[in-house]
Amino acid sequence: MIDADATIAALTLRADRTALLVDFDGSLSAIVERSEDARPLEGVTDVLRRLAAGLGRVAVVSGRPVGFLARHLAVEGLTYVGLYGMEQSTDGAYSVDQRVEPYLAAVAAATAELERRLPKEIIEPKSGISVTLHWRPMPEQADHIVEVAREVGTKHGLVELKTRMAIELRPPIDVDKGNPTRALVEGFDVGAFAGDDYGDLPAFAALARAVDEGTLARAVRIGVTSSEAPPELADAVDIVVDGPAGLLALLTRVADEVGEPVGG
Repeated sequence: MIDADATIAALTLRADRTALLVDFDGSLSAIVERSEDARPLEGVTDVLRRLAAGLGRVAVVSGRPVGFLARHLAVEGLTYVGLYGMEQSTDGAYSVDQRVEPYLAAVAAATAELERRLPKEIIEPKSGISVTLHWRPMPEQADHIVEVAREVGTKHGLVELKTRMAIELRPPIDVDKGNPTRALVEGFDVGAFAGDDYGDLPAFAALARAVDEGTLARAVRIGVTSSEAPPELADAVDIVVDGPAGLLALLTRVADEVGEPVGG
């Protein structure tokens, strides 16, 4: 483990050669009961703006759709990666992983069936590319929701991805946060990722592999703790911060070193 001072030094030594990637839910946003209510902490957007001006690359890599990220984190120069890498937007240029296209009709059919069988308020369609079921508002229904999801997913040829108190049905393609992480840090000296959940573990692993293979000089893996953090998180990261507020405090210190002045 390294401390905050060492982390900031690693990220700012050659700021223009540093790529910083950050998860959204549980990292920039507090964990909330209803998925649609998640918002970035106050001050996050300004800090990301300052970081985007001072670092070589800043991106948000999330299971959320790109449209959601761009709406709630409107920052010039920020790269948005949605649905674990199945869609991306950089400087207004939007792209989708072409491998999902043959499955879009199946996703639409599965979404319609789920809406007939389960309460609509727990169903989150994502850009027509995948659909997530959240049982946080009704934890007593978790087993039933997972059972229905698996049945519908199998029927329509989709695969499941388990996340925190949720299950996502998506096209059966090989993609996780490790894929966009590796692509986004390519060509930089330092690559950093901050995240808090199971879905972030592949990103941390991708950074470690890049260092082992010599394509990245330094990796900085920032774990964001919570009562729901996976036990594997501690062994996968270089530093741990206390929840989204702790991450915001760390990123603010980085921005103070390399970003525009506050209000600039």
